[in-house]
Amino acid sequence: MVVQKAAGRGEEWPVSDWNDRIISEFRANGGQVGGQFAGAPLLLLHTVGAKSGQPRVNPMMYQEVDGGYAVFASKAGAPTNPDWYHNLLVHPRVRAEIGTDTVELVARVATGEERERIWDAQKAAYPGFADYERKTTRQIPVVVLEPVP
Repeated sequence: MVVQKAAGRGEEWPVSDWNDRIISEFRANGGQVGGQFAGAPLLLLHTVGAKSGQPRVNPMMYQEVDGGYAVFASKAGAPTNPDWYHNLLVHPRVRAEIGTDTVELVARVATGEERERIWDAQKAAYPGFADYERKTTRQIPVVVLEPVP
């Protein structure tokens, strides 16, 4: 079972329980949460399961970019990409809850200079992402979420 340490408590919860707690707190507080995400830009990404076709929701940090948002498939530096990343490759039309708003978006993977620029800015703003990069041999995907035209 995959577990996540509860910020500052030393407890371990299954990742799904950890995500559920963050999602509930996000929705109860107009998009704000405490703990390790206090003050950080956080959104709830709604995807469709690549294999199951079932709706999925994942909380994650984001960066505003060119009228859209960038999210990072870091999985805390794990050797594989997170499931949500595979989901949006198959189903790139997604929704995101940002604060109290829900927006329709299209996902695409950033490459080249665009990826480097966004990724470098994220690492500078939140050094934990540089730690994730050091922990893995894979290139952490940067996903740009753009408003549906």
